[in-house]
Amino acid sequence: MDFAEYKDILVVLELDEGKPVNVSLENIAAAKSVVNGGKVIAVTVCENAAKTAIEYGADSAIVIEGAQFEGYNADAVADAVAQIAAEVKPAAIFTGATGKGKDLVPRIAAKLATGSVCDATAVKLDAAGNVVFTVPAYGGNILTDVVIDSVRPQVASIRGGSVAKLEPEAGKAGDIAKKAITVADDQIKLQIKETVKEIAESVNLEEAEVIVAGGRGMGSKENFDKLQELADILGGVVGCTRPAMESGWISRAHQVGQSGKIVAPKVYFAFGISGATQHVSGMIGSGYIVAVNKDEDAPIFDVADVGIVGGAMEVLDIMIEEFKKNK
Repeated sequence: MDFAEYKDILVVLELDEGKPVNVSLENIAAAKSVVNGGKVIAVTVCENAAKTAIEYGADSAIVIEGAQFEGYNADAVADAVAQIAAEVKPAAIFTGATGKGKDLVPRIAAKLATGSVCDATAVKLDAAGNVVFTVPAYGGNILTDVVIDSVRPQVASIRGGSVAKLEPEAGKAGDIAKKAITVADDQIKLQIKETVKEIAESVNLEEAEVIVAGGRGMGSKENFDKLQELADILGGVVGCTRPAMESGWISRAHQVGQSGKIVAPKVYFAFGISGATQHVSGMIGSGYIVAVNKDEDAPIFDVADVGIVGGAMEVLDIMIEEFKKNK
C-alpha cells in the first residue's frame, strides 16, 4: 500500500444536544498534533457542530445528511464514515473513547479492513510517519505503545482529558461540505426500537469540571449522600467507585473507572477511595486530584496532587464549611 496519498485525519464528532462533546474537541487537537502534511476534517451530522469544530481547530468539515442519521445508529454512522474514508483516503480516523466511540471504532475498522486502537491516552508521530498510540494494558497497570504500520487508515478512540482542546477562534472560516449518504439496508444490523432515559440517570461525568467522588471508606449511604452538598457548592457532580455503587449507595451512572466512566475534570476529590487500579485508570487524566483517606499508605496518594490523611467525613465537613465561607 502506498501511504503517500493518505494524509488527512478524520475526527468523528459525538454530539450532545447538537453540540460537540469535550472529547471530540480534544480529538481535534490530538489530530492537529500528528497530522502530517494533510488536513484535519471534522465529520458530523450537524452543521452548527461543524462550525464549532472549525473554530476549535479543524481545517474543514463534512456534514452527513440523510434520514438514516436523524437518530444515532452505530451501524449507519460507521458505514457513512467508511464511505467518506473511501473517498478522502485519510491517514487516520479519531473518535472519543466514550461508549459510542468505542462502539464505532471496530465497526469502521472492519468495514475498511484496517487496524484499530481503543482508549488511547496519548498520540505522537514516529520517524516513519506512523501515529503511535499509547494505551493502557493489564488493567491499566502498564502503558504500551501501539503502531498500525501496515494499513491505512489508522482508526482509534482517544480517552477524554488526554489532550487539551485548542483555544477557539470565534468566527473562523473553513470549508463545510454537505454530503448526502445512503446506507444499504443490509448494512444496518442494529435496530433501535425505543430509547428510555431516566431523569435520575442523566449524569454527565465526562463533561464535569469538578467531581466529588466517594468510595467504600464513606461507610454508609447517609455519609455518601453528603458528598452532594460539597458538589453543589463547587458546581460539580458526584462520582463513585464500584464498591460504593454495589453497596447501593448511588446508581451506576455515577461510577468512575474501568467498568464505569473515564473522566478528566479540572479537579477530582477522592473521599474514602483506596486507589485500586480499576478506579484510578478512569480518573488519572484529572487536572488536579485531592485525596482523603485515613490510611496513609493508600495507593490513591501515589496519584494525588494533595493528600489528606484523615477520616473522610471529618474532612468533608471541614471542606463544606470552608468552601461555603469562600463562596
